[in-house]
Amino acid sequence: MIRNIGIVVAVLMSLSLYAQEPQLFAASDSELEVKVELYEFESPAHQKRAIALAKSLRCPQCQNQNLVESNSPLAKDLRLIVFEKINAGEDEQQVIDFMTARYGEFVRYKPSFSWQNSLLWGLPILLLIGFFWLSVKSVRNRQA
Repeated sequence: MIRNIGIVVAVLMSLSLYAQEPQLFAASDSELEVKVELYEFESPAHQKRAIALAKSLRCPQCQNQNLVESNSPLAKDLRLIVFEKINAGEDEQQVIDFMTARYGEFVRYKPSFSWQNSLLWGLPILLLIGFFWLSVKSVRNRQA
């Protein structure tokens, strides 16, 4: 009984806080959102490069969304970093190197070739070939 009263009181307190201050559940940093959405580039070429690069990088927090499509706070932060670095004159590869150093290969839709990647793609093929080889060997042993 006392436990149920405590739950009811907690729910009522949270509802009263929401009614008193509607900004409580708003976006965490609206200033950041304004900075990202209204970012001014030095030239239209910088803007095109930055947006294309942000579209080619994956949001580490979201599921398969690029930095432009995602509305997560982390994606907005990363989009702002990309915009600032491109506007400062860095090339795409420098920005990609920065992002992969910080967040790993996951942020790239097209990861660079490495032995971990080759193992990831090659192991299922090797297992399939091994399965077929064992199947053929098993069938031949039964026939003999």
